[in-house]
Amino acid sequence: MIPISITIKDVARELGVSYSSISRALNGKEGVSKETRDKILEMAEKMGYQPNDLARGLVNKISKTVGVIVPDINNPFFGEIVAGITDASSENEYNIFLCVSGWSVKREKEYFNTLIQKRVDGIILKSVGDYNEYENIKSPLMIIERYDRNQKFDSVEVDNEFGGYLATKHLLECGYRKLGFISGREDDSACKRRLRGAKKALEEYGLSLNKDLVIEGSFSIEGGRAAAKQLFEKGLPIDAIFGMNDLIALGALQYCDETGISIPDEVGVVGFDNISYAGLPQIRLTTVHQPKYELGKMLFATLLEEIHNKEEKKPTKKIILNPELKIRKTTRMK
Repeated sequence: MIPISITIKDVARELGVSYSSISRALNGKEGVSKETRDKILEMAEKMGYQPNDLARGLVNKISKTVGVIVPDINNPFFGEIVAGITDASSENEYNIFLCVSGWSVKREKEYFNTLIQKRVDGIILKSVGDYNEYENIKSPLMIIERYDRNQKFDSVEVDNEFGGYLATKHLLECGYRKLGFISGREDDSACKRRLRGAKKALEEYGLSLNKDLVIEGSFSIEGGRAAAKQLFEKGLPIDAIFGMNDLIALGALQYCDETGISIPDEVGVVGFDNISYAGLPQIRLTTVHQPKYELGKMLFATLLEEIHNKEEKKPTKKIILNPELKIRKTTRMK
C-alpha cells in the first residue's frame, strides 16, 4: 500500500540517492545529472509524491494563499466580488481563505489575526471598523473601498459619489421632485458618498436635500421595506426613493406593492449595485451598476503585484472604477 504521505526521504530511500539530490531534482535546481533527475522524477510520480506547500512556503516565504474578509456573503454584491477574487486566484494557482465577519468589528479582528498567524501572503478586506487599526501590518493588504485617513493601503473601489449623482439626476430627469433616500447603517461611509453625489444633482436643479426624507435602514430587503414604511408614514409627499443598495430598493418596492402605490407612475425607485435579482423580468429595477466581478479580479491582481514587489517602496494605489446607470421599469421613461 502507498503511504498516506510520501516524503522526499521516502523517494531518496527507494532510489538509494541523497536527500539533497532528490530536493535539487524536484525543485529544478542544478547539481544533478539529467539521467538521475529523470529517474527521480519518474520514481516520485510512481510513488505518488506531492510537494509540501506549507514547508515550501516557509522556505520561500510564499504560501500561495490569500485571506479575504467580507461582511456579508448573502448579499450578491459581495458574492460577485468574491467570485472575481476566486477566479483570479485560481488562474494564478493561489488558494483563498474566505472569512465572513457578519458586520462585526470583533469578528473581523479575530479573522484578521488568524489569517496573519496562518502566514497568508496578503489580505483583501472590506472592513466594518477603522482601517487605521491595521496600519502596522507588514503583509500586503488590499482594501475594498478605502476610507482610512492615512491612505496607507492599496484599494479598488467604485466611485460612490458619482453613482449617487447618476441615480439622483436620473430621477430628476424623469420628473420626480420629492425624493426620499434610504441609507444602510452597516456601511455609513459608502452611503455618505452616495448622498453627497445626490446633493450635487439636486443643486443642479435648484433643489436642496430634505433631511426629513433621509432615513437609515439596513442593507437587506426587510430593512428596506421597514425604512420605506417609516418614510411614508412621516406624512410628507414623496414621489421617488433612492435605495442605497439594491436590497434596500427591493424592500421599498415590496412596501409599495403591499400598499397599492403604483410604480413608476406614483413613485419611482432606484437602487445601487445591479445585483443579479435586479434584472429579473418580474422586477426590472433601475439601478447603478457596479462592475463587481471585475472589481474582485482587479483586487486580486493588484494584491498579487504587491506580494511580488513587497520589498520595494511604492506609492499607494487607489483604483477607482466608474459606475453605470441601468434604466429599467421602476422609473418613468424620460
